[in-house]
Amino acid sequence: MTPFIQHPLIRTESLESREYQLAITVHALEQNTMVVLPTGLGKTAIALLVTASRLLNHQGKVLVMAPTRPLVEQHFRFFSKFLQTKGGEPFPAVLFTGDTPPAERKAGWEQATLCFATPQVIKNDCIAGRYSLADVTLLIVDECHRAVGNYAYGFITERYLETARRPLVLAMTASPGGDQEKVREVQQTLGITCIESRVEQDPDVKPYVHERSLDYVSVALPDELKTARDRINQLLDDRLDTLRELKFMVPPRERLSMRELHGLNAQIQTRIGERDSAGFAAASLYAELMKLRHALTLAEAQGSMALTAFLEKIALEGMSGSGSKASRHLAEEPAFQDLLERCRSFPGEVHPKVGIVGELVQKQLLEHPESRIIVFATFRDTVQQLVNHLADIGIESERFVGQAKKDAEKGLTQKKQIAALQRFRDGEFRVLIATSVGEEGLDVPSTDLVIFYEAVPSEIRSIQRKGRTGRSGEGSIIVLVTRGTQDETFRYVSQAREKSMRAGMKAIRAHQAATPAVPQALPPAVHSPVGQGSLDQYLENGPAITVDDRETSSQVAEVLSRLGAAITLTRLEYGDYAIGDRILVERKTAQDFVDTLVDRDLLGQLREMAGVAIRPVLIIEGGDLYTKRDIHPNAIRGTLAAIAIDMGISILYTASASETAEMLFVLARREEGGRGERSVHHRKSFKSVKEQQEYVVAAFPDIGLKNARLLLDHCGSVRAVVNANEEVLSSIKGIGEKTAQRIVELASRQYEP
Repeated sequence: MTPFIQHPLIRTESLESREYQLAITVHALEQNTMVVLPTGLGKTAIALLVTASRLLNHQGKVLVMAPTRPLVEQHFRFFSKFLQTKGGEPFPAVLFTGDTPPAERKAGWEQATLCFATPQVIKNDCIAGRYSLADVTLLIVDECHRAVGNYAYGFITERYLETARRPLVLAMTASPGGDQEKVREVQQTLGITCIESRVEQDPDVKPYVHERSLDYVSVALPDELKTARDRINQLLDDRLDTLRELKFMVPPRERLSMRELHGLNAQIQTRIGERDSAGFAAASLYAELMKLRHALTLAEAQGSMALTAFLEKIALEGMSGSGSKASRHLAEEPAFQDLLERCRSFPGEVHPKVGIVGELVQKQLLEHPESRIIVFATFRDTVQQLVNHLADIGIESERFVGQAKKDAEKGLTQKKQIAALQRFRDGEFRVLIATSVGEEGLDVPSTDLVIFYEAVPSEIRSIQRKGRTGRSGEGSIIVLVTRGTQDETFRYVSQAREKSMRAGMKAIRAHQAATPAVPQALPPAVHSPVGQGSLDQYLENGPAITVDDRETSSQVAEVLSRLGAAITLTRLEYGDYAIGDRILVERKTAQDFVDTLVDRDLLGQLREMAGVAIRPVLIIEGGDLYTKRDIHPNAIRGTLAAIAIDMGISILYTASASETAEMLFVLARREEGGRGERSVHHRKSFKSVKEQQEYVVAAFPDIGLKNARLLLDHCGSVRAVVNANEEVLSSIKGIGEKTAQRIVELASRQYEP
């Protein structure tokens, strides 16, 4: 008889008790732990056990985070099914995503014992001070391999360990990656002191592992695509030769990996920094290389239809005025035009992979009609093509892609993703065609076949894809590999990295066994230095700054929060940061500044902000403006002069996001601590009455000095301008109806102190 988990807070029905899960749970209750288990071996069950024990012994709240809404929803269902109070009632639980209004999140947090959320939501709430993590007795971080760089997991964990009274972190992943430096970064970011890992060959795990077959299907590249590949390679060679002539070190085309391309880009940026004109020419060539390399990937691994669509997109961009220089150069080249015409002549899809997928799916469903099948493909165009092909042969399938809109194609909202998964579980359709969004954490226990449309070089993605089968029974994995292409390279790279990851985990386990960590039953909270007071108290005393909610993806808001600013998150119509009633700040990285200057309306954007702010400020962050794009230095100087002199915008320079935050903090402190009434206007004196009159009228929205002179010349005095009606004002050349309407509205509106 199968033993079930026995715990006062866990419903015992159908939750199997496994020895390795109990052993891992014991260690996870002693110190901050990362659990590394192959998919299907019950990481969530371990999280449930740790949660139940923490709630039983320490009460408080439990926060469970996962990177996507479908995965958050999955955890919510699992915990709700198995977790209960001593009285047999469900614990108060809330589910937070970006769709949950902030006020509702704040109220829900106060009432709930269990919170399931995406990390960005929790980060935003912590920054905005909507609630504290002080009462959280357990922080669960799913898919913890994401805790690198500026991902929200790092900020939340830092805040948690700093403020919680009884902190404990449980991190979980099926695949931490083969890069040991990255694994150590995850450990450091999450405060992990113990790693508990198991592999399928371990004696205590082996009884629960279901057999999975892995087959590689070799696919021949058709002659039509071989010809297209040769043409693309020639275009690549031409550009590599030009770069060599410009004295750049470039590899042979056969060794043009992403690592080599990153190295080439570093050379280019160095030359640009030295004001070498060859650097700017090389930057455009580099962009062309990236486009051609992508075209090569499509030709070899995806198919003729995806390749043709991509080439058509380049041609269209090249013909439009807003297209990049790289697209224009490619579109104008006869060799590219010939390649495009050849691709247009293909009779539909010529790559055999699409047909092979159809045959494999048909065969599986014929032999096992109740099967569920997942097909993974990297690109959305391929996903849709597979859905269409399966429909043509009478097999119903659905696509499973991310939210973002790609060109004209709409993504799936998270609600639609959840609904699609539920229909798949319920057997309403048998085949799911997914991009990488379907790789993490899908709870589809009876998937019998997983097909890789192409090999992937990432060991994390490969392991996650494979983990979608063999969860509750035998499963099969089939990888399609085009012979003599990067498909074969990616296959062996992935295998080597998976092997490296297993070896790394084995080494970590051996090291931990040799030097056991001292258990920390109650990891101490990190307190502020003596004399500084608690973080919560500091937050209350910090200066107020309003942050546009689109800015939370940068580190600026995080650093402001650490500095103790009282932050309000909202959608600002103008600027990125608002300080008091007077200061609006627009933040631009140096790259974004020049990109917006060339590709979008930088001056128009800043002019609008200057029209509504008493003290408009532009912060330019990081790097040298003159080396970011091939723009004449005088054009940039002229732009800066127009911003500072014509618009009256103060320009400040910072080196990094952290320095930007510190500058904003100082601005807010200065604004908050000013004494007496502040002068609205920054000029101290005027030479004549005429200048004073012009200055008063120029202060109206969107007027400026030129239009102020037109208005005064027509009306004769400031009083006459203010008293004029819309008809009179709009009749003045240069003053439109909207501007006239704003003047009349502002002049006649009652002042509200």
